[in-house]
Amino acid sequence: MSSQTLLYIILSGIIALLVALFQYKYKSKHKGKRTLVFTFLRFLSVFAILLLLINPKFTQTKVYNEKPTLVVAVDNSNSIAHLNQSENALRTLNFLKDNTELNTNFNVKVFTFDDNVQQSDSILFKSKGSNIDKALRQFSEIYKNDVAPVVLISDGNQTFGNDFSVSNTYTQPVYPVVLGDTTKYTDIKIQQLNVNKYAFLKNKFPVEAILVYQGSESIRSKFTVRQGNNVVYSKVLDFSKANTSRIINFTLAANSVGVKSYTAKLQTLPNEKNTINNTKNFAVEVIDQKTKIALVSDFPHPDVGAFKKSIESNEQRSVEIIDPYRILDKINDFQLVILYQPNNKFKRLYELLDIENKNRLTVIGTKTALDFINTTSKKFTIAATGQSEDFQASLNLNFAPFLIEDINFESFPPLKGPFGDVNFTVPFDMVLEKNVLGISKNSPLLATFENNTKREAVLFGENIWQWRAQSFLNETSFNPFDDFIGKMVQYLASSQRKKRLTVDYESFYTGNTNIILKAQAFDKNYQFDERQSLELILENTVSKEKSTVPFVLKNNNYQVDLSGLKASKYNFTVRSKDDNISKSGRFEVLEYNIEAQFLNADATKLNQLAANTKGKSFFANDLASLSSQLLADERYKPIQKSNKNTVPLIDWKYLLGLIVFTLSAEWFFRKYNGLI
Repeated sequence: MSSQTLLYIILSGIIALLVALFQYKYKSKHKGKRTLVFTFLRFLSVFAILLLLINPKFTQTKVYNEKPTLVVAVDNSNSIAHLNQSENALRTLNFLKDNTELNTNFNVKVFTFDDNVQQSDSILFKSKGSNIDKALRQFSEIYKNDVAPVVLISDGNQTFGNDFSVSNTYTQPVYPVVLGDTTKYTDIKIQQLNVNKYAFLKNKFPVEAILVYQGSESIRSKFTVRQGNNVVYSKVLDFSKANTSRIINFTLAANSVGVKSYTAKLQTLPNEKNTINNTKNFAVEVIDQKTKIALVSDFPHPDVGAFKKSIESNEQRSVEIIDPYRILDKINDFQLVILYQPNNKFKRLYELLDIENKNRLTVIGTKTALDFINTTSKKFTIAATGQSEDFQASLNLNFAPFLIEDINFESFPPLKGPFGDVNFTVPFDMVLEKNVLGISKNSPLLATFENNTKREAVLFGENIWQWRAQSFLNETSFNPFDDFIGKMVQYLASSQRKKRLTVDYESFYTGNTNIILKAQAFDKNYQFDERQSLELILENTVSKEKSTVPFVLKNNNYQVDLSGLKASKYNFTVRSKDDNISKSGRFEVLEYNIEAQFLNADATKLNQLAANTKGKSFFANDLASLSSQLLADERYKPIQKSNKNTVPLIDWKYLLGLIVFTLSAEWFFRKYNGLI
């Protein structure tokens, strides 16, 4: 409170006293003790009202202790149960949750993680994979402004993500509790099998096998690959303490169309403890055609390379970068033509595309000749203002021609395109919408349209290579962006007419992946119909078991989650209960549990993680030392903080009550004494 405010309060008291004395001492004809009561009540009333007019402010200081957070992260993957460490994991968790000293000094938060993180202490150890790196990065983001050491209860066996032992992105100290035996047993295993997802009929496809031996004696083992009961490849291998790994490259023949399943096996060693990792299943889908795409450009640009890499990430497709003149003689070699920022040199090519009725994707950018486009294109025009603008993208959730996942388009850098209105002369479907500074332009950034069997798409912006780079930063993988481009190319390269029911699925799944089938249903006008009731009839072709599962509507598609299916071959039919439409197919689930491949805990990586984050690793039988370490560390002492809160007097409700009381009491006494 300032000295000026204090002076006003003193003057208010003097004024209130003078007013009270003037009314009940100077003007009043009645004297006695009751006059003193009236004077006092009037003084309080006037003084309180003047205080409200002055409205002084009072500062309240609240001192409190803030405890650090103790993050307890429990690995919920199946490898914990496989190593017989479920009991140790639960005992460690209960020790930390119930420890009185830890709870006094920390806010204990319990999380479980597999390939995702959940705030829960419900643990079943049934998840088919774990991503320790992702969990630690999420904790670093959540508690980036807090003191929050992490107790990581895990065996250190990671099946997804980047190597957590060498990362320097974690901001919190990590204290791993190592679950499992660290003894090195003699073991031989198939570490990894690398094989393309697709192969072409009458060709040979390459297979790479990485084999690892752990032991001190020289041994010999036989590596075989079988298709059914037939051995299609075999090789005898020698291993020793000095020669602990072998990389084998070989090819297999693709003689017939369809999904071909194989089993790779390493001969087991005498007294080998873990034989599960000696066998791996894999499959290849043999197809009899390959999509060829022409990428036509008159000048070099990073977008050209980005399109080629994304499209060719699928082995079924090949891209040839070609100029607008050389393509004229080989136009029929391609199922799709991408026209990158066309100009007058593309005139003959446009005429030929119309004659041959070829599907195309046009990319409009700052170097596009808009006058040429407006003259040549019969589907759309762009106002030629001579200016450019940056457009960000947002996904149109009502887009129906094919399924698209939202790969966080709003986080992508803006594309640069011509400034001006786009007018379509034909019906079109908007895939991505233009946004400028977060404001929708109600104009397409990416649009598709079709007429009979001819399909086209237009992208009104350049620098899509930056999207591919941002996708990698978001997901540490190019796959989400490449899948988006792949679905666009798959739609444009096809000349099939629209179907009222489409199903998106893979020909085979490995046992550790999520199995999600997606479907789209359309009405008779080929508009997405969200009123349909779809169901999946699933049959196991081996056991002949049948089941019916309903689809769930999600955004612009119907989905059904079949994760957890046992390894087998399946036939399915998707049908509508409302219309006479259905679609059938088949897929195969391959036997594979990566969590059962581990023989012991990876204490080396957990120790390295602790050293990198300035923490310390412990074993499950040394929890008292973990507790003492956390309690003794000066970094985790409670911090005393103060909170100052300035409150104006007018917010003090009791003062209003005092005014009401004094005025009411004064009126009552005056009435009682006959002065009113």
